[in-house]
Amino acid sequence: MTVTSTTKLFTKAVLRHDVPAAALRAVLVPEGAAARAATSHHLVWTLFGDAPDRERDFLWREHAPGQFYLLSDREPADRHGLFDLSPAKAFAPSLTIDDKLAFELRANATVARGGAPGVRGKPSDIVMDAIHRVPAGERAAARADVLDRVAMDWMNRQGDRAGFSVDSLEVVAYSTPQLDRSRERAGAKFGVLDLRGQLRVRDPELFVDALGRGFGRAKAFGCGLMLVRRV
Repeated sequence: MTVTSTTKLFTKAVLRHDVPAAALRAVLVPEGAAARAATSHHLVWTLFGDAPDRERDFLWREHAPGQFYLLSDREPADRHGLFDLSPAKAFAPSLTIDDKLAFELRANATVARGGAPGVRGKPSDIVMDAIHRVPAGERAAARADVLDRVAMDWMNRQGDRAGFSVDSLEVVAYSTPQLDRSRERAGAKFGVLDLRGQLRVRDPELFVDALGRGFGRAKAFGCGLMLVRRV
């Protein structure tokens, strides 16, 4: 396969277990999803931050504590000796209309609320937005139905824009990590949906392009990378 300037590269990065990385593991892989999201944000950036003014041109996802999947425009470079990197593989799937794919997606899914006419409103987490519209005494009982409904609605909107339709969807988990106030984006809190299911490709070119750009927000903190495989 010929790698062109527009071809993405897929890499697996695993924190090394030898010294000195092992000695720092408690710092590099802290307990708790929120702490790991903030630390991992900085760790993964070391693989691509070759210049002070470099803009992010990669997506990433935590596969397991200390293990990451990367989708990037450039090959990652471990300048600090922290990672074992798999050989970068060209990510250029050959898809046709009606291909069926299983997918996994960790997403910060939002909806715009409160904007003036003609002005996009402030992003709001889709789950909290929907739950706050349910009477306070009914929210606990309605939570599961709200999660399923808003997740499917959001995925359908993504599909309309990205050339796919959703055949099935499961909400694996939902959390609202709050980043440590001493870290990046002090006190930032965002919703994270872990989704899996099956989709059908409607526009292969549009879909592959969307895979490279990612879905939803908070991409700097490990959201947006959709993993797919044929079924």
